[in-house]
Amino acid sequence: MPISILMPALSPTMSEGNLAKWHVKVGDTVSAGDVIAEIETDKATMEVEAVDEGKIGRIVVSEGSEGVAVNAVIAWLLEEGESESDIPADGGGAPAPKPAPEAAKAEAPKAEAPKPAAAPAAAAAPAPQPSSGGRVFASPLAKRMAEQAGLDLGSLKGSGPQGRIVKADIEAALAGGAPKAAAAPAAGAPAQAAAPALGAAPSADVPGMPDYEEIPNSGMRKVIAKRLTESKQFAPHFYLTVDCEIDALLKVRKQINDKAGDGVKLSVNDLVIRAVALALKQVPAANASWTEKAIRIYKQVDISVAVAIDDGLITPVIRDAGSKGLKQISAEMKDLATRARDRKLKPEEFQGGTFSISNLGMFGIKDFAAVINPPQGAILAVGAGEQRPVVKDGALAIATVMSCTLSVDHRVVDGAIGAQFLAAFKKLVEDPLTMLL
Repeated sequence: MPISILMPALSPTMSEGNLAKWHVKVGDTVSAGDVIAEIETDKATMEVEAVDEGKIGRIVVSEGSEGVAVNAVIAWLLEEGESESDIPADGGGAPAPKPAPEAAKAEAPKAEAPKPAAAPAAAAAPAPQPSSGGRVFASPLAKRMAEQAGLDLGSLKGSGPQGRIVKADIEAALAGGAPKAAAAPAAGAPAQAAAPALGAAPSADVPGMPDYEEIPNSGMRKVIAKRLTESKQFAPHFYLTVDCEIDALLKVRKQINDKAGDGVKLSVNDLVIRAVALALKQVPAANASWTEKAIRIYKQVDISVAVAIDDGLITPVIRDAGSKGLKQISAEMKDLATRARDRKLKPEEFQGGTFSISNLGMFGIKDFAAVINPPQGAILAVGAGEQRPVVKDGALAIATVMSCTLSVDHRVVDGAIGAQFLAAFKKLVEDPLTMLL
């Protein structure tokens, strides 16, 4: 019997993904372990390997499809002696967490006269209703884009599996000037204008607003919004700030870079990671997270470092940073940051972590307070080093000062513990030779 290839769950929280690319086509023979596709999650693009050998008999989900539910059938693999006619007519396979459009199509009664399609259940406002009658099948992203642009889905022809409307169809319709959907006012309610197209005049219910363009929220942006909202809602934040003089640190960094060779080039961020790791080993109570049953104090320091990428940020993790030297930390950080921007990190490389660092100093930000990355208990926000007047031995002097703010979950770390951590961190930064021991 043909083997169904399902949309894999690439992380514990993944419910859907985008099929970014197929590496095979119908008729290709594959073996177990061969890379057959690339799946894009909210954080990374992962390769999917075949688990059986056989011949690709049918590709169900086309390349570029978005919002494909976990466990939905994406392709069929034929074993020796089988043909495409052996594939179940209804698509078969394991059920997806949410009803597949094809299943809905199979169960829908044939309409005798054109009727508007029922609006799908969603937290947002209903998508535009088709004017041409009959049910319309479209990906979640395509429906959202059509709703925002005011497009009539019933006037479009889908290029996806079984005529499903996908993102590319919406983009083509916008470029070609497809007809807009008329608004469907509720009974007894005043008529509302259709959702404005990109760059169109603002809605009548918000007078005086300028023209605008709406950018649909990506999966990554939704996850960031959800996690940080939960963090601010449930983690009682408080903030501690310390100013560190970094002239000695900058001098040591220059000396190491001048003498190291072999392509080694330490950044200030590498030294900050090392200082944070050592400070957490000195004050292990700050390397903790909250659970309802107990406070977890971790025996290993795994530091998540915020990296800005297109459409959001990601926090690759330096594992066991407290046991690694500056050269190893620098090499790992450069590799993780590069692959993060290419969306090539594995889930285990950006999930977990016991403490976070967010550094905006390279953007000239003097100081800021970061939002805690749950379930961690704290995050250190690092500002730019700048020359400031300081008092030394009763006289005015100039020093390069870097402001660092610790955001703390008060359920996990008390003020005294946070202060002890910052004191240890400041001492290491201002006496960087101790980091080399």
